[in-house]
Amino acid sequence: MSGHSKWATTKHKKAAIDAKRAKLFAKLIKNIEVAARMGGSDLEGNPTLYDAVYKARKASLPLDNIERAVKRGSGELGDGVHYLNILYEGYGPNGIALLIECLTDNKNRAAAEVRLAMNRNHGSMADPGSVSYQFARKGVILVAGTSSEDAILEATLEHELEDIESNGESFILTCDPSSMVQARESLQKAGLEYESADVEFISAIRIQSDADTAEKVIKLIEALEELDDVQNVYSNMDVSPAALAELEARG
Repeated sequence: MSGHSKWATTKHKKAAIDAKRAKLFAKLIKNIEVAARMGGSDLEGNPTLYDAVYKARKASLPLDNIERAVKRGSGELGDGVHYLNILYEGYGPNGIALLIECLTDNKNRAAAEVRLAMNRNHGSMADPGSVSYQFARKGVILVAGTSSEDAILEATLEHELEDIESNGESFILTCDPSSMVQARESLQKAGLEYESADVEFISAIRIQSDADTAEKVIKLIEALEELDDVQNVYSNMDVSPAALAELEARG
């Protein structure tokens, strides 16, 4: 089992709906620029760019913005911004482990803002390696819940999925990152709609949290995700359906 948290997927879907559109678009554009810079502007020859563009289209990022981001990243519009990919490690309330992934053109600014957000929301920074050892990079594909699990398994049989689970709205497929593109392509060939395909950090050590802890950790993660330089926040928190229901009842 990959240990991919149902809470994480539910929370990400909620964030995609609730997030301020401008901030969401800025993060998607940054991903496109970096993918184009690393692998060129040809979507068919650059699967990372393909997935970044696909995700942006799913989020209704205007096509003009997508095209400009590809051109900026590939250098067609001159030298674009060079982003650094930085991972910060930390702890949230009750020792929940956090990995904070940033894309930034100013390392000092990113570090200062992440530290401030952590301090203001009951979190603390951690030394490099103290948290990241428990996380591994995994390919995570979300497939529309209208598909059948049998059809998904049949389509991806050759790609050795590590895990498949449902959160009621989507199927969450976890695989080795090297298999993600082929698995995604097999789903497409089988006519199965996928929502996103990303390489994420998944913890092998899950911590079950009650509603009070989950509420504090979610507040911390949301504060971090509000920062312009933060692209993703990963945690080892898991929340039971009962605790989720309690959180929803609180509004």
